[in-house]
Amino acid sequence: MRFNLVLVTLFLAFFVSSCSVTKKYAQESKKWEKNIQKFEELDKTEQYPDDAVLFTGSSSIVLWSTIKEDMAPYHVIHRGFGGSKFSDLACYIDRIVYPHQFQALVMYLGNDITGGKADKTPEEIAHLFKYIVKEVRKKNPEKPIFVIEISPAKSRWAAWPKIKEANSLLAKSCEKLHKVYFIPTSSYYLNEKGEPRTELFRPDMLHQNKEGYVIWTKLIKSKLDEVMK
Repeated sequence: MRFNLVLVTLFLAFFVSSCSVTKKYAQESKKWEKNIQKFEELDKTEQYPDDAVLFTGSSSIVLWSTIKEDMAPYHVIHRGFGGSKFSDLACYIDRIVYPHQFQALVMYLGNDITGGKADKTPEEIAHLFKYIVKEVRKKNPEKPIFVIEISPAKSRWAAWPKIKEANSLLAKSCEKLHKVYFIPTSSYYLNEKGEPRTELFRPDMLHQNKEGYVIWTKLIKSKLDEVMK
């Protein structure tokens, strides 16, 4: 009897924790509703192979216009949405990820720490990432999950120490989670002085240019090949 009570208590704690994550960020994430609806319309009209790789995340994913060609021979499901955050993906997992069969999930979210007052702490980002993995695992218990390191950008250089800490926590989380992998990239975007390589970025000094995507392609495909082949 006592054992059953413990199980019920643990289940309730888990349920409340899960609900509190999405409840906390639900209002803020509503701004992406039209984007998510567009994804749902695509899901009705587009056919994707079951061995596709699902890419989701913020504007660096959205702006990757050559992703299908760059990632070949991997098939791609392209599901980036604007300046989204880990909290936004956490709120829309069921509508972005669940509808698809895929051989791997790749995410990049770089807007939770920007140098503003609303920034999350590195610990909050790590917590959200673990929540996302847990939710993905409800439908895909064995599929590899990859998270790309948040890039060092000149426009957000003042926030880099916190971003760097968040990257470190994400990497450590991946080490502990089942079939979850961190893709390190930042060292390729820094020069010999340890500062952002501006030649890899667009004029806004936030989003990478074609040369930057060449680097991303190489690093991401290399990690996918390592894990899945």
